[in-house]
Parts: sequence; C-alpha cells; structure tokens
Amino acid sequence: METIVDAGQDLTCGERGHRLGNVLITPFDLQNEPLVFREEIAPGAIEYAADTRQVGPLPVEGKADLIVEHRGPDEAVEDIRVRASYQGDFEVLCARCVEPVDVPLQGDFDLLFRPENADAEAGERAITEDETEIGYYGKTGLLLEDVVREQVLLSLPGRTLCREDCKGLCVQCGQNLNLASCNCAQTAESHDPRWTALQGLVKQ
Repeated sequence: METIVDAGQDLTCGERGHRLGNVLITPFDLQNEPLVFREEIAPGAIEYAADTRQVGPLPVEGKADLIVEHRGPDEAVEDIRVRASYQGDFEVLCARCVEPVDVPLQGDFDLLFRPENADAEAGERAITEDETEIGYYGKTGLLLEDVVREQVLLSLPGRTLCREDCKGLCVQCGQNLNLASCNCAQTAESHDPRWTALQGLVKQ
C-alpha cells in the first residue's frame, strides 16, 4: 500500500500531515509504505538563482522509498530514495543583454539520500556510473522543494543567450545594442589621444 500526497489536499502520512508546497520527507513517513506525491509548485515558492525565474506552475510527480543499509549487526542506515519527474516554464536572463529568455524544462531524477552523519565524508558523490547518486539529508528530514531546486538548476544550460548574435549592452551607457545603437564608441575614439596623434601624422 502507498501513501499518496496530492496537490491541494492535506493527507495523513503516518502520524503527520503534509501540506503541498512544503513536503518534508522523513524515514518515519516511509516506515510502512512508500510515499507517492503529486505536487504543483507555484511560481515564487522556490528561489532558484538571481537570473532564473519560474513563470508558471511546476508539476512534480514521484515516489519516495525507505532503503535500510545494514552495516553490521548493530548499525543500520536509513536512506531515502526519491524518484520523480517535473516539467515547467522558466525565464533566464540573457548572458549578454540580460533580457529574459523563455526556457522550457522537463526532466526526471533518481536520487538516494543518507543521513548527514552516516559517512565520514559528507557531500554528494557517485557510487558507479550506473547507480544512483548519493546526497545527504539533515536531522529534520529531506525537503522535496530543495531537491527540485537543485535538479532544475542542474538542467539549465550553462550559458543562455537570447540569440546567437546577441550584441549585448554598451559597457559605457548600458544601451541594449540589439534594440538601438549608441555613440559611445565614436565619442571614445574622438577623445583617444592615439587617434589625435594619428591625425597629426596624416596632416604632415
């Protein structure tokens, strides 16, 4: 049997309820059954980066399971496995002219999270090329929105341009050169002493 958490509802998982938009997953929630979630994250609910904005609802569907690692007769580690998919629309500022660029995103992930004190060296690492990546969760549990935020940022292109031949901004006056030209370059040339020296040589 699976516990289902659906957007717009308060459903009981174990002895606690989840209100969507702030889904905290703990090992206690998963003791008896997996947690199936269908969440719709509203724009503004997650802060991604200074140049990235969510412009519509972000549906996230998936499942969380408890995996117990036995590390000897008296030691057990409670891992949380999260498998989910997401799809939504974002705006990312152009790297040259800082105008917003529409970036539709969709993706899926399969991640494993351990308690932060389970390993001597905390931090995300890969087991093998074929296995799930491992992250770590704190004492209070794993916040689903934090996982989604990280996955969205990882799926964004490293450099976003409004177009390949974007002219960017004038470094002196800030004019968007895709929309209009400015006279800053000509003004700089007229005040450059090197041009004055060249003009003097031409006159000789």
